[in-house]
Amino acid sequence: MSSRETRHSRALRRVLMTADVVGGVWAYALELCRSLEPHGIEVALATLGARPDGRQKGDVRRLRNVRLFEGRWKLEWMRDPWSDVRASGEWLLELESRFEPDVVHLGGYAHGSLPWKSPCLIVGHSCVVSWFRAVKRRDAPPEWDRYRDEVTSGLRAADLVTAPTRAMLETLERHYGAFRAAPVVPNGRRAAEFPPGRKEPIIFSAGRLWDEAKNLPALDEAAARLWWPVYAAGDSRGPGSGDARFRHLKLLGRLAPREVAEWLGRSSIFALPARYEPFGLGPLEAGLAGCALVLGNIASLREVWGDAALYVDPEDSLELTRTLQALMGDAAFRERMAEKARRQALELTPERTARGYLSIYRRLMAREMTPSLGAEETLPSARRRGEDVLRKGGPL
Repeated sequence: MSSRETRHSRALRRVLMTADVVGGVWAYALELCRSLEPHGIEVALATLGARPDGRQKGDVRRLRNVRLFEGRWKLEWMRDPWSDVRASGEWLLELESRFEPDVVHLGGYAHGSLPWKSPCLIVGHSCVVSWFRAVKRRDAPPEWDRYRDEVTSGLRAADLVTAPTRAMLETLERHYGAFRAAPVVPNGRRAAEFPPGRKEPIIFSAGRLWDEAKNLPALDEAAARLWWPVYAAGDSRGPGSGDARFRHLKLLGRLAPREVAEWLGRSSIFALPARYEPFGLGPLEAGLAGCALVLGNIASLREVWGDAALYVDPEDSLELTRTLQALMGDAAFRERMAEKARRQALELTPERTARGYLSIYRRLMAREMTPSLGAEETLPSARRRGEDVLRKGGPL
């Protein structure tokens, strides 16, 4: 029996997973790792971008099925990242050799073209090119051409690609061309961590306050015309930028997850007039906590929430104001919308997410490839390119 046959005739036991420690991807990764534990899956969790802080390391230590490997190389969307991307790729291949995973689960794109021995899944959480199109309403400038090429190569080399929404998966194909697409796997959160509390006249928002995709300036403008206070939690300073400034939002800074949950439990309304949000863990947590949701009118959020949220044009702060005022002024309407959001959120469980990934992992182990979205099957030329690059010692 060949080594390949041996690998894929045995039960699924080990996954090598990469994650960024900042923001929603970290919460997503820990939730998924926790939900894979009852299925007997051991995870080697490799961090990129920065090292996890003490709290994050404590969160990992509480997961019995996870071994943490800390890397601090730049991520592919950061400034001048490519020597770091190459170094982190070599590190990941070493981890694969030591850990011998059944599946490699990547939270980024460029490393998809590495010469993996195990089948490789890419999960598309977001991307720079689609961010520019949604937020700036124009194509990414030429300095992002290298990024575009690397992402394209990674996607085409991966054995399968998925995303938390169909909207995001189709966005990737629109910007980067054909790849082998797997079924969409929505994210999930544990309801017990976000219990509804005694509701107060509070509007709440959370996320990367500096990120134009979240569109917090529109909420700041609306807050000047509201009689309820509007609180916002999250980092106001982005990488390589100054502090985002707001005149009317009450800023709480970066809060621990437990503190965010407490604020959500107290808040009656959660507002995120996003221009770009491939899934949105913030609205999911708010829905579980019994908040009425006011969200940006974009395809991904409509896909997740349907009629369980109210939607506003991200560029129309007056519409946002009127929508928030309607909820503030009508308790019965607000409670109906909160109940709709909670019912929908309770459907998005971590167990459902784990089942979706287990199905994809097993398909990968069996080498059952699905066709790309309406396009021909791609050839593994990008993966061969990754092998050549490592052999010659050039940049990825």
